[in-house]
Amino acid sequence: MPVKCCFYRSPATEAMAWSENMDTLLANQAGLDAFRTFLKSEFSEENVEFWLACEDFKKTESAEKIASKAKIIYSEFIVADAPKEINIDFSTRDLISKNIAEPTTKCFDEAQKLIYSLMAKDSFPRFLKSEIYKKLVNSQQVGNHKKWLPFL
Repeated sequence: MPVKCCFYRSPATEAMAWSENMDTLLANQAGLDAFRTFLKSEFSEENVEFWLACEDFKKTESAEKIASKAKIIYSEFIVADAPKEINIDFSTRDLISKNIAEPTTKCFDEAQKLIYSLMAKDSFPRFLKSEIYKKLVNSQQVGNHKKWLPFL
């Protein structure tokens, strides 16, 4: 392994690592921010917002909070004509509608899987080809070349 000093940064940049898979992208705050910006430009940010809401929801422990968060997610993303309505099939929407009366932390799992799959197969590949992503990679590559002191 080459020795690295304060004048050298690894060419394996953070933004380039996001292209490995969508989990890597979503786990990185800067990656998530860039992906959200891209989704906003495509008018589909509700997908990642729903996915994030579900991730937060699954960590909820109190039954009271589970019920209140479930109602918020349902009214914001699931119900017909919701402000951020996600594109899921009727049977998944219907199942959630039936389970919302007594919600568990798993009540949105099927919808979350569908939305994740949609993002992974559709939005994520387009993000990697987008100008937003290309600019991030290019700006990081420029900043990651070996830097030498001018007097050496």
